[in-house]
Amino acid sequence: MRGLSMRWHAGRLAAAGFRPELFDYASVTVDPERAIPRLVDVLSRASCHVVGHSLGGVLALSTLRRHAGLPVSRVVCLGSPLCGSAVARDAGGGPWRRMTVGRSAPVLQRGCPEMPDGIEVGMVAGDRPLGLGQLFGRVEGPHDGTVALAETRPPGLRDHVVVPASHSGLLFSVPAARQVLSFLQTGRFLHAA
Repeated sequence: MRGLSMRWHAGRLAAAGFRPELFDYASVTVDPERAIPRLVDVLSRASCHVVGHSLGGVLALSTLRRHAGLPVSRVVCLGSPLCGSAVARDAGGGPWRRMTVGRSAPVLQRGCPEMPDGIEVGMVAGDRPLGLGQLFGRVEGPHDGTVALAETRPPGLRDHVVVPASHSGLLFSVPAARQVLSFLQTGRFLHAA
């Protein structure tokens, strides 16, 4: 998805006193690896946090692993398949793959199962099995319609929380936004007692 997909979350973060900057890249038509030099440039400007949905979280963490020392303190992933995406593997070649994951297939299949050193990483996952992802591949166990909960739980996460949202719904979920804000402010999610 393009940078505008995070606009709603950016508005919520701005209202809480953060200064969000949207990062845009063509995730389906262009190899996401081409976005990494621009992302490094943006992340090296000042101390910051990162919030990424799906591939955005995978790409951010992969970049931070490769470019250690960037001034990033916390990363919140929204439904990112950090353990690799079965849907991306199952989409195979041909027209379905071009329409759904495009040039991002290898990155999504691989994920980013190892966390970057010195950065607190949190995952907000959804559990509403609604969405087109399951039409293009198998999603085993509880999932958000595209990403299985198990794919969002690599070792080394600082915290993990599940909210009632589908994969795309995480982009406009009030519970997800509350969790993002909590993690950026405290390094922890809000868990029910």
